Amino acid sequence: MASITDKKTRMSNSDVARRPTRKSRQKTRFIEVLDTTLRDGEQAEGISLGHAEKLTIANRLLKDVKVDRIEVASARTSEGERLAVEEIIRWAETEDFTDRIEILGFVDSKASIDWARAVGVQVINLLTKGSLLHCQEQLRRTPQQHRDDIRRTIEYGTKYGVKFNVYLEDWSGGMRDSPEYVMDQIQALVELSTNRIMLCDTLGILNPMLTRRYVSEIAAAFPETRFDYHGHNDYGLATANTLEAAIAGAQGVHVTVNGMGERAGNTALDEVVVSLRDHGEFRTHVKERSLAGVSQLVEVFSGRRIAVNKPIVGENVFTQAAGVHADGDMKGELYASKLHPVRFGLRRSYAMGKLMGKASLEFNLQRLNISLTSEQKDQLLQRIVELGDQKRHVTTADLPFLISELLQTPELRVFEVRDYSIATNRGLRPSASILVRYRGTEVQATASGDGGYDAFMQALRSVESKLGFVVPKLLDYEVRIPPGGKTDAIVETTIHWEGGLITRGIDTDQLAAAIQATEHALNAVALHSNPHPKRTGTKRPRRNRRSKVTSVAR
Repeated sequence: MASITDKKTRMSNSDVARRPTRKSRQKTRFIEVLDTTLRDGEQAEGISLGHAEKLTIANRLLKDVKVDRIEVASARTSEGERLAVEEIIRWAETEDFTDRIEILGFVDSKASIDWARAVGVQVINLLTKGSLLHCQEQLRRTPQQHRDDIRRTIEYGTKYGVKFNVYLEDWSGGMRDSPEYVMDQIQALVELSTNRIMLCDTLGILNPMLTRRYVSEIAAAFPETRFDYHGHNDYGLATANTLEAAIAGAQGVHVTVNGMGERAGNTALDEVVVSLRDHGEFRTHVKERSLAGVSQLVEVFSGRRIAVNKPIVGENVFTQAAGVHADGDMKGELYASKLHPVRFGLRRSYAMGKLMGKASLEFNLQRLNISLTSEQKDQLLQRIVELGDQKRHVTTADLPFLISELLQTPELRVFEVRDYSIATNRGLRPSASILVRYRGTEVQATASGDGGYDAFMQALRSVESKLGFVVPKLLDYEVRIPPGGKTDAIVETTIHWEGGLITRGIDTDQLAAAIQATEHALNAVALHSNPHPKRTGTKRPRRNRRSKVTSVAR
């Protein structure tokens, strides 16, 4: 049995990045990862993934993230599920991944197996009862009757070349209340043609100590059997329990992207992979730099937003807010750990607000290639702290505008929306007319779109070649209105752009806030790729921007 790593010396950032030595690799134990986002994850309330979305996620999980297996559906659920699985199987055949595609099947004699054969699935994860309570109360069967039903189902499938793993549903409840039943059930399954037995904490009732105890007992009693651990997060302990299961002898773990799943969700893919590596002598095939990308993909397809403080992939997890932390990082990365953002293809950021200090400001100015005098930095820092006291959220992309207004340096605003008019109609497509300036050149454009903001973006893209800039790809669009807000409430629009850029706009008009966020994005991109000339200190008069939104109803 492997033990948690006990290191007496602190590891530097270079140690974290360094590949393990031959000796350390020999000590590690491999853990297999099954991702069930497309089956158990989709059981989250309000989630329904389309055919193309399921295929895209399956592709990303197996080819980029490199999980070992994926569970993509339940047998006999719907026509849509059948079509989605068929598409995934057709793709998997071209990649030689067919044996890594699994579905949930039921103890129903022939029905699930016939369904699987019809869509081309070769592996069924058979759902059986892992507790006496579930066996007697839900199935209304005796333990022996249930085992006979399982045997008939497996024998029928094996005859047609179907391979079986077996779920023990409510295994955790069974170990707590009817351990003899669990042991008898596993013994019967070992004697059948099963590849893995999957231990389910179906209701998320375990804690780490019980998980280690129960899995250890099972692994010791059946040392030649492969066991997977399938956790749920009802107490927020899914990741810890899964780590303990691996330590206790489980050879595989079950996860979902972003911890998506019924009730409080399943065990999160990213958290488990990182915890297995950093807190245990384990390795997986998963590519850590692909975790953030698949997380964002599932977030978009599911419509289920990731909490900003979600470990590993949350928007704020690599953001330092306190000025003392930024100062320590500048002087020697004193607040860094094994969870370095570069490890996941991300980067650290330093929040700007009332808690920030000079080091935080310096990091953000460097990111935009902006140089200011010490006096100018002090003025800017004071202004940002004032805005923080007013509960205003300031981002890196806001800096050019704050500097321009505070120090009267309009050359920082290399891109500006000088004027726009958006017309929305009941029976016609919305249209937008815009006047924009980029590095001293002004152009006008008109375009239509599927909405007011889309029309604005189409007009903007139509002048890319004339002005020599490229509008970054929009990845996500979020609107926030304060609770209890009235029709004139301030709207905050947050837009996520390709490349990790996030910009915000604030206005009483939602469309105006979105255009403001877009203007900020183009300035940030332009300044980062082509830094501005050195400050001359010359003050220029600032032209007022005019804007209007016209709504025409028929």
